[in-house]
Amino acid sequence: MTTILVTGGTGTLGRHVVTRLRAGGHDVRVLTRHTPPYDVDLREGDDGLDRALDGTGTVVHCATSARGGDEQAARNLIAAARRAGVAHLVYISIVGVDRVPFPYYRTKLAVERQFEDSGTGWTVLRATQFHDLLFRLFQGLSKSPVMPLPARVKDQPVDVREVAHRLAELAQGAPAGRADDMGGPEIRTLHSLARGYLDAAGRRRAVVKVPLRGSAYEAFRAGGHLAPERAVGKRTFEEYLAERFAVTGGGR
Repeated sequence: MTTILVTGGTGTLGRHVVTRLRAGGHDVRVLTRHTPPYDVDLREGDDGLDRALDGTGTVVHCATSARGGDEQAARNLIAAARRAGVAHLVYISIVGVDRVPFPYYRTKLAVERQFEDSGTGWTVLRATQFHDLLFRLFQGLSKSPVMPLPARVKDQPVDVREVAHRLAELAQGAPAGRADDMGGPEIRTLHSLARGYLDAAGRRRAVVKVPLRGSAYEAFRAGGHLAPERAVGKRTFEEYLAERFAVTGGGR
């Protein structure tokens, strides 16, 4: 079996990818900034990165940071992977990074291009937003009596475990280039999804639709981040919420 390195392997997506790969019998190394033995800050690209990649055949790159630095991290990872003779680089991206001029999306697209130009076999999977992201968004907004949401914007949330299953499947195969996008089973307004969250959490809040301005908002409103033809996910947002609140004991 292949030795596979998963960056961000303790994160929302990465930990499920690690579980899937280990279930497939692979030797999986987990690279994070703070967890030994492969505790490496990819943005720094220190000697620990070469040690983590030594003998590795495949890298699944799930690590990302909202604080920036993803492009430098990818440069360091790709350079080290080439030194180590890694045969397959796998990257998780987002549906619409080439259509929505949102800063984080632009960064994801730039990293995609680094993988494509790496000179190494590569696979990129784009997915729509995870259920977990909407949960955290609504959880934060519902701390106020009024929940402001962008007007006329829809979303297509997908289950992170389903994406992890597909990403692990791709990592165990040959480099595939741009894989088919992966979207959740339903396209719904943010207002509808927020109401689903409030019902599951047992909270009463006013949801206000706020019109915004700018090219990124217009692209989101036009559905540039959606994949209606690739609605392959099975688990709905309400099913996710039911499980989430069953574990936490409610959201009041």
